[in-house]
Amino acid sequence: MAGGWSRDGAVQEQIDASVEDEIQRARSQLGGGDSATECDECGAPIPEARRRAIPGVRLCIDCQSALEKEDTRASAINRRGSKDSQLR
Repeated sequence: MAGGWSRDGAVQEQIDASVEDEIQRARSQLGGGDSATECDECGAPIPEARRRAIPGVRLCIDCQSALEKEDTRASAINRRGSKDSQLR
């Protein structure tokens, strides 16, 4: 059941669109090709298990964690919200 000016199913469409956007963002960050044996940032060795698990990995776990903390592109705010939901 929709409220205000939104049609039935609009809320679910917003949720689906937000999930799809996040999936596309995550896929765009996946690497490919040969993995590095040493971290590009600090030079620490990258364990073989990590290289097999993540094709194309270039950073050690510590450097990757630091990079992900700095990444501010992802937001918990639904930017696709309807005008009706923004007015509340």
